[in-house]
Amino acid sequence: MRDVKKYMNLPNKITLSRIILSFFILILLIVPLERIGISTKELVVTPSLRVDIKYLICGVLFLIAACSDFIDGYIARKNNMVTDFGKVLDAIADKFLVNGVLIILAYQGFISVIIPVVIVSRDIAVDAIKMVAGNKSGAVAASKAGKIKTILMMSGVTLMLFYNLPFEIWGLRIADMLIMTATVFSVVSAVEYYINNKKYLM
Repeated sequence: MRDVKKYMNLPNKITLSRIILSFFILILLIVPLERIGISTKELVVTPSLRVDIKYLICGVLFLIAACSDFIDGYIARKNNMVTDFGKVLDAIADKFLVNGVLIILAYQGFISVIIPVVIVSRDIAVDAIKMVAGNKSGAVAASKAGKIKTILMMSGVTLMLFYNLPFEIWGLRIADMLIMTATVFSVVSAVEYYINNKKYLM
């Protein structure tokens, strides 16, 4: 019991809450609300653009989850509460949230299927590097490129769930640009992880 309390400090509790919130977001994206007796309406933004309220709800929830990702890290660093368990839990929470939503958005035609394929493949490679390096040097923290990727990806996914509004009205594909740039940074971060931990892999 004491060990559980030791690991479950405030930042880790926030991270765990993000995992739970991610679960609800994924369910909401997958399950048509009409099947469970909840009627939804489309909002008419322009004659050619109709917005499903379900995605707006998911956008709000995703934004909350994304903000919690920065809040738990800030609290952990400020109060010297950073733990190896917290680093691992945070990585799991990010992958569950972002990768899950990316796969669903690709399936529903919002983004190219190439994006989640690249992101998931990158995560598998990075996790393998972390596993090997972690056994020799402890948990491996996120790289700078990885942090930039996370910021860009969460911003892009949030905009995508909000139908790229208000930029869609002006024909600016900001959400697509953010997600594509984040995908590039994900590959860069994988290379960065390899270079920084190459000595543990050889």
